[in-house]
Order: sequence, then C-alpha cells, then structure tokens
Amino acid sequence: MLALKIIAVILGIVGLVGCVLPVIPGPPLSWLGLLLVFLTGPEGMTTTFLIVWLVITVVVTVLDYVAPAWITTKTGGSKAAGRGSFVGLILGLLFFPPWGMILGSFLGALLAEVIFEGRNVTDSVAPAFGSFLGFLLSTGLKITASGVMLFYIFKFL
Repeated sequence: MLALKIIAVILGIVGLVGCVLPVIPGPPLSWLGLLLVFLTGPEGMTTTFLIVWLVITVVVTVLDYVAPAWITTKTGGSKAAGRGSFVGLILGLLFFPPWGMILGSFLGALLAEVIFEGRNVTDSVAPAFGSFLGFLLSTGLKITASGVMLFYIFKFL
C-alpha cells in the first residue's frame, strides 16, 4: 500500500509538470495517481468521484488539442498557424524554457502565416495572438485540473 501511495504522489507531480512539457500527458498521469490512491481504499473517496475526474481528464485532454486550433481559426488563422504555433512551442521549450514556449508559440504562428500563407506581418498578428491565447487556455486548464487532482492525491493519502 505504501508503494502505491508513493507512486500516486510521483504520478501527480509528474502530471503537473507534464502540463507544461508537451511530451508528457499531464492530466492522464494525474488521474492515474488518483486511481492508485483509490485502490488503497481511502475513506471518503468514491467511485463516482473517480469517474467524474476521469471525465474531466478526458475533456481537458481533448480541449488541449482542439482549443488552440479553434481559437486560431476564429481569429482568422490558418492550419499552418496552428502547426507553426506547435513547432514554435517545442523549439521555445528546448532553447529558452519556460518563457520560450510562450514566445515560440506566438512567433511560430506568426511566421507560419507569413511564410506559408503569404500574409503580411500586420495581418498575421491576430491569428498568432489567437494561437497564443489558445495555448494559454489549454495549458491553464491542464494545470488547474492536474493541480486539483494532486491536491486530492495528498488529501486522500
């Protein structure tokens, strides 16, 4: 039982970190931490609670992929802007973490609009900003969900 609790805490922490590192699925790992705590039989944690958090995890994970592209297109951006935003985020993460992720997301979308869509810089700012807002929204949702799950992991230990 102690091993499950330790692994649950590790999953919760790695899940929170994964919210800002694109290669780690943050909320799903956090939920697995909750599941492990549930398996230890804590008082007060119900199956319904676990299922609700599973639904929240699925919704947040899907929105993570949908929100940036949707907001980018709503602000006049192309698919290239969405891809450019993702590439910029990864490059920013590699070379200038953590601020590089934010700036890279914006610059990637801006450059993709200019280079691949042939738009001028002025017309590309709104979609790039939309891509940036989508990134912030999806990352904020992931951090919130994983942070609350980590709280419950500790609460039910």
